[in-house]
Amino acid sequence: MSRRREAVGPAWGLALGPKFFLLALIAAGLMITDHRQQHLAAIRDALSVVLFPLQAVVNLPFATWHWAGDATATRQALMDELNQLRDDRLDLQVQLQRLAALEAENARLRAMMGASRQAADRVLVAEILAVDLDPFRHRFTVNKGTRHGVHVGQALLDANGVLGQVVRVQPLTAEAIMISDADHALPVIVNRNGLRTIAMGTGDTEHLSLPFLPNSADIDEGDLLVSSGLGGTFPSGYPVATVRRVERRPGEAFAQISAEPAAGLLRAREVLLVWSSRTGEEEAPAEQTERADPGTLAGAPGSGPSPDGQAP
Repeated sequence: MSRRREAVGPAWGLALGPKFFLLALIAAGLMITDHRQQHLAAIRDALSVVLFPLQAVVNLPFATWHWAGDATATRQALMDELNQLRDDRLDLQVQLQRLAALEAENARLRAMMGASRQAADRVLVAEILAVDLDPFRHRFTVNKGTRHGVHVGQALLDANGVLGQVVRVQPLTAEAIMISDADHALPVIVNRNGLRTIAMGTGDTEHLSLPFLPNSADIDEGDLLVSSGLGGTFPSGYPVATVRRVERRPGEAFAQISAEPAAGLLRAREVLLVWSSRTGEEEAPAEQTERADPGTLAGAPGSGPSPDGQAP
C-alpha cells in the first residue's frame, strides 16, 4: 500500500500544476474583461441582491446591540433633561411668586405716592434674515419694518438680554446694529449699586468696554450691567453684560474694564423688538396738554417741536 500511495502522489501532484495555471489564466482573463467592458456587473448586482438578506441576518446582532445602546443613552439623556427642566420650572415658579409679591408691593407704594403704574413693554418677535459679512460691521437684517411699526432707534432683545438697536427701516425689513459694534454705545447701570456708565462696543462679540469709570469706581468682576433707560432708546432694567475683568492701573485716571454681553450675539435666530412703555407715558401728558389748551400752545413762542422730533 505504501508503494501505491507513493506512486499515486507524484502523478496527482504533477496534474495540479497545469490545472492551477489554467484556472489562473481564466481568472485573469475574467478580471481583465470585467475591468474593461463591465460584463460581470449584472452578475455582481444579482449576487448582491441575493446575498443581502444573509448579510442582514449576520449583521442583525451587532445592529441590535448598537440600537439598544443608542436608545438607552438617548432615553437617559432625555430623562436627565426632563429632570433638569422640572427643577428649573420649580425655581422659576418660586421666583415668579416673589416677583408677583414685589409687583403688588410696588403698585401699593405707587398708589400711596400718587404715581401712575408703569405698563409692561410691548414686544414683537422678528426673525433674522441676513447678517453683514464685514467683520468690522456687526449688523443684521430682520423681517419686520415700518408696516409693523418698527422705527429707527428701537431696541432689540433676545432671550438673555439686550442685543442691539434699529438703525435703518424699510417697509418690510429693518437693519440693526449689535451692541458689540465699535460704533455703538449703550447707557448702563451696575445692578448692585446703581452706578451709571457707558458700555462701548469693541468690535468683538465677546467683549464690551467700560472706558469712563475711574479707578475708584465701585465695580467688581461678576457685576451685572443692566440698561439704564437714559437716552430713551433702550428700556430700563434689561440685562446687558456681566463684568469679567477689572484692571486698576496706578497713575491712570480710568480703569480698564471688560464685560461679556448677556445676549447671544452670534447665536440668536429670533429677536424681540421692544416698544418701551415709558415712551407712551412721556407722550401722554403732552397730548393731554395740547387737547386742553391748543390755542395757547399754538400761539406760545418756541412751543413747537424741534426739527428732530424732540421737545425743545
